[in-house]
Amino acid sequence: MRARYDLADRIAIVTGGAGGLGRGIAHALIEAGAIVELWDADCAALADAVAELGEGARARVLDITDAAAVEVAAQAVFKDHGRIDILVNNAGVLGEVKPVWETMPENFQRVLQVNLFGSYLVTRAVVGLMRRQPARASAITLHPLRGHVVNIASIQGKEGMAKAAAYSASKAGLLALTKSVAKETALDGIIVTAVTPAAAETAMAREISAERRADILGRIPMGRFVEVEEVARLVLWLSSDECSFSTGGIFDLSGGRATY
Repeated sequence: MRARYDLADRIAIVTGGAGGLGRGIAHALIEAGAIVELWDADCAALADAVAELGEGARARVLDITDAAAVEVAAQAVFKDHGRIDILVNNAGVLGEVKPVWETMPENFQRVLQVNLFGSYLVTRAVVGLMRRQPARASAITLHPLRGHVVNIASIQGKEGMAKAAAYSASKAGLLALTKSVAKETALDGIIVTAVTPAAAETAMAREISAERRADILGRIPMGRFVEVEEVARLVLWLSSDECSFSTGGIFDLSGGRATY
């Protein structure tokens, strides 16, 4: 029997919501009763995602590296719904798969801009609003909660990986951002956590060569990529009132690759 979570009337934002992982996470949140705002720069993919996810999904075309646009978007969601309960920082790009001396500085910078700086901008805007909203009484915990932030990092952020310096550095930075913001909001009833998946079967995984794929699989003791649904199920728990005392926690989803 699958665990069930009640997210009825919760307002959620999922960045990178048009991609495979973002859609999977959004689907789980919607099934639990949440209304989900999908933020993505790809207009066509967003329309397709909303059509697939149905009534509980909303689309917002947004470049998360644009500070002013992020602020406007966050304010708009807050005005439309009166609060923001869940933020999932999922948007990310892979970048070049090359040794560092062969990489282009503009590509390295782009990966950091999207994966780390963009997540910072969204967190900054949304957490600022979460802190202003009333805390919710919960049937699960005696301690009122204002919101949950879940950052989708990567196992590469823990241990690095050859030919992925930009991606690994960006995800390591996201882990540090998670821990810092969690400490800043610990008394506000805002729970901030991160997930460190191994590679999942998404469009990003399809960008890599067969040789690279074999290399990654060889590092995972379970011998397979993580399923989108497995990531979504963990995010669902981390977004719920059941997760009430794990702020700052980094949750492994690596199939045993790096269990710390």
